[in-house]
Amino acid sequence: MEKINLNIWHWVIITIVIIAVATIIFLVFQNNQTNNPILNTITPNSSVTENTTTPETTTTTEPESIQNTSPQGTKVTAASISYANALIKYADRRIQLDTSCQAHPSNVTYKDNTGIMIDNRSPKTRTVKVGTTFTIKPYEFKIIVLPDIYLKSKTILVDCDQSQNVATILIQE
Repeated sequence: MEKINLNIWHWVIITIVIIAVATIIFLVFQNNQTNNPILNTITPNSSVTENTTTPETTTTTEPESIQNTSPQGTKVTAASISYANALIKYADRRIQLDTSCQAHPSNVTYKDNTGIMIDNRSPKTRTVKVGTTFTIKPYEFKIIVLPDIYLKSKTILVDCDQSQNVATILIQE
């Protein structure tokens, strides 16, 4: 009887070790994918960020002043945030532009004065219009602040290069 109990505990310990090793391998692999902007496919997304390094180690620099305010009120400012931190912070407020300049997701709703991430996942510099026009370098991103509720229209159409209306942003109060 004692031999059977020892045998069961032996298998329980082996199973726990296997699960622990598999979990560690999974977490390491997941971390490598998250840090590689080319493999990143996370969807949706306080100031604009200008990426200053390679895609593998994307970081940003951000002065605190507003660089541009469009007639529609969209604010573009500079910020200091890494790509990995931006993915976490703006996970539910991100619009990703792919290599065909298509937006993912293409229809979103956000509250006014909300910072959102516009993420260029292409090897080309993109000219993007979200109220105001700005460029995003390859595999970089910008953070913009959506205008407040005093706009005539509560819908903002997003353009990417020559493609118009690739995304629609509905502004809520």
